[in-house]
Amino acid sequence: MLAFAKLHGPAGKVRVNTVLLPDRRAPVDLPDWGRFSLRRLDLDRDLDVVHAWMNDPEVARFWKMPWARERIASYLREQQRSRHSTPYLGELDGVPMSYWEVYRADLDPLAQHYVAREYDVGMHMLLGPAECRGRGLATSLLRAMSTWVLDAYPDAGRVVGEPDVENTRVIRAIERAGFRRAEDLDLPNKRAALMIFDRLIER
Repeated sequence: MLAFAKLHGPAGKVRVNTVLLPDRRAPVDLPDWGRFSLRRLDLDRDLDVVHAWMNDPEVARFWKMPWARERIASYLREQQRSRHSTPYLGELDGVPMSYWEVYRADLDPLAQHYVAREYDVGMHMLLGPAECRGRGLATSLLRAMSTWVLDAYPDAGRVVGEPDVENTRVIRAIERAGFRRAEDLDLPNKRAALMIFDRLIER
């Protein structure tokens, strides 16, 4: 099961604020790849690998974060302290290979740029090793993660993403995962394709 941090609002009403995924409790077997699992980011343990990934030219082209180690550390600390977003490391057979941010899109600045619905879940994904890119892995992971979130989080009706419109390879992978391209958005740092994975009774 997924867990969600809860805060008490007016009159004691409980409102879900942050999407929290349990560490390593939902492994996914991927043919030809191994077993994928997720865990919360550990800054001391994971800083070096995330820093290396962010400084890979192919990653930096769209994440735009080819920063020094301490600046990456500061960014990751902000993610850990966020009240609506949580950072994770994805692993294949125990080996780190992806960085994720899972967040309440309706509580994010993104919501100022599209018609957000309450409890929309957003996801950012970074595939680190070059051998993990361009071979269909992103599609499998996005489909598995989106289905997992919606199955375990009944308040959420959909998962959203907002890749750069120039990142055509990633957009194709997202579409193959079951997302639809709803519209293009002018965000402060890019023109983005709003991608939506809707909850359906059967897929």
